[in-house]
Formats: sequence, structure tokens, C-alpha cells
Amino acid sequence: MTHDPNSPPVVVIGAGQAGLAVSFYLQRLGLVPGDDFVVLDRGPGTGGAWQLRWDALRIGSAHRINDLPGMDAIDLSFDTADRTKPAKEVVADYYRQYEDFYGVRVRRPARVTSVFNRGTDLVVAYDDGAGDSVELTTQVVVNATGTWGSPFVPWYPGMNEFQGKHVHTTDYNDADSFAGQKVVVVGGGTSAIGFLLELENVASELTWVTRRPIEFLNEGELNLEAGAAAVAMQDEAARAGRALPSIVSGTGVPRTRRIQSGIERGLLVAKSMFSSIEPDGVRWSDGEFREADAIVWSTGFRPELRHLAPLKLREKAGGVSVGAGSSWKDPRIFFAGYGPQASTIGANRAGRQIARQVVAMLSNL
Repeated sequence: MTHDPNSPPVVVIGAGQAGLAVSFYLQRLGLVPGDDFVVLDRGPGTGGAWQLRWDALRIGSAHRINDLPGMDAIDLSFDTADRTKPAKEVVADYYRQYEDFYGVRVRRPARVTSVFNRGTDLVVAYDDGAGDSVELTTQVVVNATGTWGSPFVPWYPGMNEFQGKHVHTTDYNDADSFAGQKVVVVGGGTSAIGFLLELENVASELTWVTRRPIEFLNEGELNLEAGAAAVAMQDEAARAGRALPSIVSGTGVPRTRRIQSGIERGLLVAKSMFSSIEPDGVRWSDGEFREADAIVWSTGFRPELRHLAPLKLREKAGGVSVGAGSSWKDPRIFFAGYGPQASTIGANRAGRQIARQVVAMLSNL
């Protein structure tokens, strides 16, 4: 069956791990990419959010990257990937080969601006990168936008008066940008720890602050699937429509050799959170002060859902109600890689589950 290219039955928003996993299983169930379903991605190239990460990040230095479903058919695996190259280059290359092999035909750059109802149809509006707005009329939307486009920075008194640089994880490029500077790193996750390790011999002074004490685990591999309690917390929050809790608060930080070495050197010793920011530094409630030229906010992200606002899915509790991958308010909207699916294994599992539900819904329609 051939469909109008501007009226595909299914639109998948996002071509990262979750979006490509859904696409793989939709194809396995008989849907034709570019015809029965269209994948939109705002990135300039392949790789999802990985293409935008900092240069020093390597495969294996952050949470494990699991293979996409069907990646073995093209003899690729992140377990054997080159760990000397920037992770963003490796992931972008693997995803490019994957998209080509399976003929996913991702439309990019395609920045989705809104999803709304027009009669009984859903309309997905996006900017095509050339200044034109395009509308797709569809029956089902799979939102796989992740979180990278929605960075979170908590507010502290004096933030706007700080004369140094505020840098979020999304803005961090390399350690050399902070050469000779006094840097405060905020956050208790692996990104914050990675920044500290990179900046150790580059910045003139480093201070690490976290909202809660860090639980260092006696495990050597960064794998979110081991945090069953954290996944359960995410699932409970998603079903209740609450804002999603921090993954790190439920999983802790495994002691890789690199991290353990940093602990033993005295580098990875966190102070409690400061209470305010001044023009030239940060101050604690007991009066202690540290000068700072830059504050690196490795404080995480929120789900990127602004484009879904016209559908009014958000609950008073701050999140959207999602169970088994679909919206409880509008069953035509599916969420891949949301909440308990946020790990790369979770995204693959969700891809299979969501694809089956999508095909079943199309059959009913």
C-alpha cells in the first residue's frame, strides 16, 4: 500500500536509540519506512544526541551503549567499538550504517515544533531546516525525543549576577576551554565525574558540589539496568504523571578503575551544595566562599515534550501519565525511551513493545 508522503499512518519523532529501535520493529511487523511510517530527526546527522556530546567522551566512559536491534546483521557492536575515537563519531558512524542498511530514510534536519489535533487526525508540524514549515497528517505518533534538548539548571540566588560562565553539559566542548580557571562542577552523575577527571590538570582550581552524598558502588560497570529500584521509581512516576526522579539517586555510581583512582587522589570528594552565587564565586550557608570563573551545571535534563503541549497531556503533578509506553490521556501518542525505558536496553525493549501496540492500533483504526 502506498501512502501520501505527507500523510503517513505513523510518525516517529527522533532517530536516537529509541526511535531507531521502534523503526526496526515496525519494519519487522510489515510497515514500510518512508511509506507506512516516517522518522523525523532534528539533528544535522546521524547519532541522535550522541553527535552533540563533548569531544573527550569515549565509548565505555559513560553508561553502557547497547547495540540497536538487528545491528549484528551488519557486523557491528559497541562492545568491540574503537575506544580511542570520540564516542560521538563512533555512534554517528554506526547509526549511519544502520539507517542505510535498514533503509530507515530519516528526514533531517526536521525540528518538530508542534503536534496537534485537526479533526480526528493528528498533525505533526516541523521546520525542514530551509526555513519552511511542513505538516504531516497521521494517525499515530511515537515520541522518541529523549532529553538532550531540554537541559535542566536549578535556580540559586545570585545566578544572574555571576560574572563568570554558566555552562551546562549540553554546552561543554572540551577541558581546554577552562584552562587556568577556577571551576565549580555541580552534579552527582557520571557526566560531572567525567568533567572533573578531564579538568583535573587543566583548571587552576576545582570544586565539586552535589545536592546529596554520592553512593559509590563496589561494581565496575556503568549499567543502568542493574538499578532495578531506580527503574521502578521511574515507572511509578511515569504512570502517576509526576516529574521523573533522578536515575543517579537510585543507582549510585559504580567504582570503575578511573573513578576509584580519582577517589584515592582526593579529586572526587564532593562538598554539599552551596546556598548562593555571587559575582565572583559561590557561598555556602555557613559563610564559606569559593572563587569561581565558571560553574559547570551537570544537573541533568527533563523529557523534551514542549512540542506536545497542544495535546494537553501534562498532569498537574508535573509529568505525563505513561503506562506500557503509551499516553493514558491519548492512546494515539506513544513514548519511546521515556521514564523506565531511558536506558539503552530499556529503549530496545520498549521499541518492540511499542511497535506491536502501534500495529494493533492501526489494525483497529
